[in-house]
Amino acid sequence: MSTSPMRKIVLTTVGTLGDLHPFIAIGLALKRRGHHPVLAVAKDHVAKARAAGLDAVAVLPSFDTIRERMGLGEDDAVKRVMADQTYLLEQVLLPWLESSTAALDEVVDGASVLVGSLFVFGAPIIAEKRRVPLISVILQPMAILSVHTPPKTPDFWMLIQAPGGPIGVRWNRLAYGFIRKILRHRYGRKIDEVRASHGLGPASDPSMFDVSRESALTLCCYSPLFGPPQKDAPANTEIVGFPVYDSQAGDAATPDPELEAFLADGPPPLVFTLGSFAVYAPGDFYEEAAATARLLGARAVLLTGDKTRLRSGGDILVRAYAPHSMLFPRAAAIIHHGGIGTTGQALRAGKPQLVVPHMGDQSDNAHRIRKMGIGLVLKARRFTARRAAPLIASLLGESAFRAEAERIGALIAPEEGAEAAAIAIERLVTRS
Repeated sequence: MSTSPMRKIVLTTVGTLGDLHPFIAIGLALKRRGHHPVLAVAKDHVAKARAAGLDAVAVLPSFDTIRERMGLGEDDAVKRVMADQTYLLEQVLLPWLESSTAALDEVVDGASVLVGSLFVFGAPIIAEKRRVPLISVILQPMAILSVHTPPKTPDFWMLIQAPGGPIGVRWNRLAYGFIRKILRHRYGRKIDEVRASHGLGPASDPSMFDVSRESALTLCCYSPLFGPPQKDAPANTEIVGFPVYDSQAGDAATPDPELEAFLADGPPPLVFTLGSFAVYAPGDFYEEAAATARLLGARAVLLTGDKTRLRSGGDILVRAYAPHSMLFPRAAAIIHHGGIGTTGQALRAGKPQLVVPHMGDQSDNAHRIRKMGIGLVLKARRFTARRAAPLIASLLGESAFRAEAERIGALIAPEEGAEAAAIAIERLVTRS
């Protein structure tokens, strides 16, 4: 427990549960240390944060409000966002920048520090206006945008993955510079308009994605085994480990007798999940998942969200959700989309993984899992029982996958990412 005086600390993030859960975990750690954390999040996430025991305020609308502005149904909206990251930026994030920044301004009043994820573009604006330290939280290793280990995703196709000598490094540095200039050209005016409304001049930084390089502290909330330190990371960067939280509603998890009985009634099952976003536009992923399990003669748990036509039967158990920290350690293998929250939990569980990336950082996370020797990768559009079954059979049959996954899991599981992040935040606040 901290002996420093209680401070108001605002934590703000936007995105899926993979973005929210680390902030809840850090908030709870700060609260245990005697501080007053306040989460500034989307309207969808306020009730969950409050149920966890934290103060929470909506600074962004719900996803339903956002998709209604887009003129799309839930399934189509999710598909569009997954298919085009520019669409995510232009139709989901930037249209609400002015109102969300104004709302965040009110929340930060009286705060000692502002802790924000990279996609909260209003965070550096309000930190500068209020003259409070800004702490940037990086949830995915690729977000460091290192010239030495660039993101391995389709959006960064122009970068050299293993630059080697100075020529390759220089190429990557020039490519990043070009990307930043494009972003600044497209979106800089919008950013500067919002800055002006808060009495600030034009941004000196060429891109809203580089706020970590002007932050008082950058917290990398993943294991150094998954994302090793980079020599071109921002100054004052700390890698703290995965902050873990996985309650469905925010309160204490209630036992699921049917799930417990299923797990106890046979060998460890395969676990299939698409996280909390892709699950709303799964295509035939879960039908193929069930067919894969039957083809392998394996038991399976399918985490399908709350909208599915599938029903439990025989060796297949269908659940909307189950706490990953409870379920994953009891799995034979985990087949998932590669979201950072799910990936972190699978790493901690020490189980081999088949990653089926759908969007964003998921391809880079999948590449890291494969490179670590603890999993394989299958593109989402190629996910069928015929293709997935041999890969999963390899994960289950080759002892090297299991042994390395168990070794990595034993090293990552003891990491206390939320507590380490809270201590780092407290140390900066005290020093400031």
